[in-house]
Amino acid sequence: MADTRFSDKELKEFEDLINDKLSQARSDYDQLQRSLSYEDDNRTEDTAPTFKMMEDGSDTMSREETAQLAARQQKFIVSLENALLRIKNKTYGVCRVTGKLIQKERLRLVPHATMSIEAKNQQDRR
Repeated sequence: MADTRFSDKELKEFEDLINDKLSQARSDYDQLQRSLSYEDDNRTEDTAPTFKMMEDGSDTMSREETAQLAARQQKFIVSLENALLRIKNKTYGVCRVTGKLIQKERLRLVPHATMSIEAKNQQDRR
């Protein structure tokens, strides 16, 4: 019969991995937030109107991309925090579709995964 949960030692390994990723993710998110709130000293007030419009448009596009990256990073942080909760509840690594353990290799690559490759492939086929 297949195991229904990881051992405490295995959960500790994943917890350490997730905490490392969470620390890096928070650092990256903070950097993105600082980038969004930073007032650029290189303003275009003294630039010809055509170039000013192009530069301002480029700046707006760049800020939108940065905002999207920040939103994705925030979602990633929440997913990692949820994985830590599952570790605490000792439900970490259990596929929410099949109820079987997710392969360790998958969890090492995607520590916030909630589905096995098998379940993910079935979902993608739909």
